[in-house]
Amino acid sequence: MTVIGPNGSGKSTLLKTLAGTLKKRGGTVLINGRGAERITPNERAKQLAVMLTERVGAELMTCREVVETGRYPHTGRLGRLTQNDKRAVDKAIFATETADFADTDFSQISDGQRQRVMLAKAICQEPKILLLDEPTSYLDIHHKIAFLETLRALVNDEKIAAVVSIHELDMARIISDYTICIKNGGIFKAGAPPDIFTPDVLCGLFGLPRDLYAQYFKN
Repeated sequence: MTVIGPNGSGKSTLLKTLAGTLKKRGGTVLINGRGAERITPNERAKQLAVMLTERVGAELMTCREVVETGRYPHTGRLGRLTQNDKRAVDKAIFATETADFADTDFSQISDGQRQRVMLAKAICQEPKILLLDEPTSYLDIHHKIAFLETLRALVNDEKIAAVVSIHELDMARIISDYTICIKNGGIFKAGAPPDIFTPDVLCGLFGLPRDLYAQYFKN
C-alpha cells in the first residue's frame, strides 16, 4: 500500500502513529487483530519494522553493525547474534547492494548509501509489516528501481505487508495495489491505482491546474 499527498499533509504522522512513535489522537491501531497498545515493544518490533526519514546517529559503527541492530528483537538480553541472525543480516545486505561498504564507518558514507543501509536494517528484522517513509529519498534511479524490486519480492515471496509513503507518483502507481491520498490531515481518497492516478484525483490532491498537469503527466 502506498500513501501519497502534498508535503505537510500528514503522511509521516500517519506512519509514526502506526509505528507507535506518536500517540494516536483517535481511532484504533491493530496488529494481527490485537490493539497495538496491548503489545510489548519487543513483540511489536518482531512484527513491525520502521524506516523513517529522520537522520540516524550511529557513532563509531560500521554499516554492517547498523544492519545487525535490526536483529536485536530476536537476540534476547545479551544481544548475541546466532548463525541464523548473521544469515538474515547477510541476506539483507545482499538484497540492498550494500556489501561493498558493509565494513565502512556509517558516518563516512553518502546519504544514498545510508538510505540503503537503513533498508537493510529494516529487512533483516524479518517483520510481518514494513512501514517506510520516503524510502527512495537520496537514491539514484538504479537504486530506486532496485529497492522497488526488493520490496516487490518481499511482499510477494515473504508475504510481508508494506505501507510506503512516497513522493514519486510514477513509482507509486507501479508498486501499489492500494493507495491512500492524504490531504490536510485526512483521507482525500483511497482505492486501487487505476482509480487514484487520474487527472481529476491528482489535480484535486495536489492543487494542480489541469493544463499544467497535462504538461508533466500522461495517463
